[in-house]
Amino acid sequence: MSPLAHGILTGVVVIGAVLLLPTLVRKPAGWPGQLSLWLMNRRHSAVTDWGLAHVQIAPAFTILDVGCGGGRTIDKLATLASTGRVSGIDISGRSVAVSRRTNARWIAAGRVDIQQAAVSKLPFTDAQFDLVTAVETHYYWPDPVADLREILRVLKAGGRLCLIAEVYKGATFDTLLVPAMKLIGARYLTVDQHRGLLTAAGFTEIAIDTERTKGWICATGKKPER
Repeated sequence: MSPLAHGILTGVVVIGAVLLLPTLVRKPAGWPGQLSLWLMNRRHSAVTDWGLAHVQIAPAFTILDVGCGGGRTIDKLATLASTGRVSGIDISGRSVAVSRRTNARWIAAGRVDIQQAAVSKLPFTDAQFDLVTAVETHYYWPDPVADLREILRVLKAGGRLCLIAEVYKGATFDTLLVPAMKLIGARYLTVDQHRGLLTAAGFTEIAIDTERTKGWICATGKKPER
């Protein structure tokens, strides 16, 4: 292959990757989406463990994981809530399929259910969950305050929200992440902006924990008891 042809081919591949990336991370589809979900399950495991350590999970908890992706977080939650029940939702049909395969044993045992749905309209009754988690997803939500209020609706009084991500504005490698977040169409939020969103949605006892050198953030809040 001539250098010119090689350059043209490389350019086409790069442009294609740039065009596909926002879709792959927001709503995985096809075999590229399958690969993306496999990578997410591996890459997000450590930050998920770190984030979940900031909330108490009782054995009999009823838990919802929003934006469940490849389903690794659901597996962790089902293990921690050993006699409880875990639900998962994702807007991507591919994600739902992969997540169901990842959690086949829990589904067969009647302890996990996973369905295709959006955070803006959760298919659950009021005051159903003790805990709602969201890992690497909240910065894609169409209307964060309204979507957090929808989560508040399905939480029991005194229930907790736990948002986990491996990126926030103000971390050590901040300047490198600005273009990446723009590329995938994600909100790049500061610690104070995270606190502001949870406050505006009606959460109390808000806590924001970070690992600045890793870029990790965990935001937790409580549904008021009334």
